[in-house]
Amino acid sequence: MIVLTRHLTERCLGVVAVIIKISLIAVLASWPSTLAAAEESLYRAQTSVTGQGEVNRIIGFAACLEDVLIKVSGALTLEGDPRLNPYKSRSADFVSAYSYHDQMSGTPKRDEQGTRDRPYDLIVDFDDKKINDVLDSLGVKPWLSRRPILGVFVEMEQGSRQYIATSDAKQSDLQRDSLLAAASKRGMMIVLPDAAALVKANINAAGLLTTPSSISASVAAERGGEVALVGRLKWEDSELGWATEWRMDWNGRMHRWQLRGVTFDEAYRRGIGGAAQILSGNGDPG
Repeated sequence: MIVLTRHLTERCLGVVAVIIKISLIAVLASWPSTLAAAEESLYRAQTSVTGQGEVNRIIGFAACLEDVLIKVSGALTLEGDPRLNPYKSRSADFVSAYSYHDQMSGTPKRDEQGTRDRPYDLIVDFDDKKINDVLDSLGVKPWLSRRPILGVFVEMEQGSRQYIATSDAKQSDLQRDSLLAAASKRGMMIVLPDAAALVKANINAAGLLTTPSSISASVAAERGGEVALVGRLKWEDSELGWATEWRMDWNGRMHRWQLRGVTFDEAYRRGIGGAAQILSGNGDPG
């Protein structure tokens, strides 16, 4: 009986050892591909298109090409740069792969929505060498070194409403989603403070812009943020848009930039994009 028990135990241990070995091999095999995927994502962009026709696809390729050039380099100044026009006109030449995601997935197709008028996300992968060559021709370098994680603090002010966008407050849902989308578009990782951390640090909406950089940096660090980006968005009825101002302390210098009359989606893209431009060594945002 003892011999039989020992035999069964050895067999069980042997099976466990094999399972562990197989699992370890699988993890090690997938590790490099995971790292590669993270690098390749810099050369991916997406935009919304109507239908899957070639005409709209080519328009989408051009929009994605501009986004990828900004994303890879960190140079927000390339946005709207007329020097990109010749490259946009043949944007398909730089594409390595593309796919569609149906924005109405799960919704029954009806009338024109079933064919050419249905909205899609066009997801485009570009050839990294070709993109790097375009950047070189524009006098801009790819930003391929590790990118710092931004700790983002944003005050929203609309009439009597005034609050800081956080990672956990319900009123921040739209801002949180928009900030994450802006970060993805510009190739950055961000973290937001939670409400409890703001209370603990005595940071409130009215005093956010005057909060010492050391305090906001400390709160950001608790969430994994390495650089604190601070912004203020105030709604202006006369402009039907947000007046925004941003600041970031980097390398012993306070950088500031402003923008007016935009949606908060655009304000976030310009805020995070401006931070990327500074961190990538491409100068201050315009």
